[in-house]
Amino acid sequence: MIIIASKIKKIALLVVSIIATGTIGYMGLSNYNFVDALYMTVITVTTVGFGELRPFSPEEKIFTIFLILTSITIFGYAISAFSEYLVSGKLFEHFKLRKVKKQIGHLKGHTIVCGFGRNGKQAILKLVNYNVKFVVVEKDKEMIEVIDAEGFLNIQGDATLDETLLNAGIIEADNLITALPSDADNLFVVLTASQLNPNCRIISRASNESSYSKLKIAGADNVIMPDKLGGNHMAALVTTPDVIEFVDRLTIEGETTANLEEIAVDGLPKKYLNKTILDLDLRRQTGCTVIGYRNPKKEYIINPEADIKLIEGSHLIVLGRPEQIIMLRELF
Repeated sequence: MIIIASKIKKIALLVVSIIATGTIGYMGLSNYNFVDALYMTVITVTTVGFGELRPFSPEEKIFTIFLILTSITIFGYAISAFSEYLVSGKLFEHFKLRKVKKQIGHLKGHTIVCGFGRNGKQAILKLVNYNVKFVVVEKDKEMIEVIDAEGFLNIQGDATLDETLLNAGIIEADNLITALPSDADNLFVVLTASQLNPNCRIISRASNESSYSKLKIAGADNVIMPDKLGGNHMAALVTTPDVIEFVDRLTIEGETTANLEEIAVDGLPKKYLNKTILDLDLRRQTGCTVIGYRNPKKEYIINPEADIKLIEGSHLIVLGRPEQIIMLRELF
């Protein structure tokens, strides 16, 4: 894309140069004023066939021949270059990238998803359900066509490179999910992202146990091993089937089907700040129950006591039936 932009600038510079050369030349040789000299230059380089303002001297004719031959060469080069990019589709890719960059430039607090494979697609589906703004980074051109068809904002490129992540808006992103098939590539993405934006929360996929600690050291906040999770889930269906079945029935998405909700204490009315969970009185007001508490240090308390204070930066995890969750959302 940089090469295309460079060629377009080069062509524009050549066209401007030949017009400037012609205008200055006619002003010097023929004593034309600026408008007449520009007029003669334009009708000469475009070969429209209009006659000269007055008969030319031999010097003016030689200059005009030089101008015609030079302009034909430049415009031939320009047409050839544009035709090449039109046929190959690179020109449309260039303008698409410019449009996408402009859209990404307006994003703040978005999520970057690296890889549109099986895990990447699942992550995107969840983000769509929650109306979370995101940008997909994918290297494969065929996959990009699929992503375009879905209407998702995307960048084609290697996610392990600084330039690609910068194009995806890593500086303003709040989260990054890297779901590339290679653990080594995921490691590079984690290293790059953590350096470009230390405040970005990074979630990485891993295939091997040995990659887990490396990804954590590199800067990943969470490392997910899909195969391990799947095996644990199947084994749990044997050992504690009713518990797993109950958990599977819980949903955290949708407008009318959610059973779990996360409440940021910072988003509550100011009167509840530094009060207790008991003061919030969710059970009486909505029927929901607080089943989890996360303090600003990201430490979790399951089934927290009622006297725990609601301090800045903490979160509550709430359980309820869909209609109770809807009431909760309306209330807070």
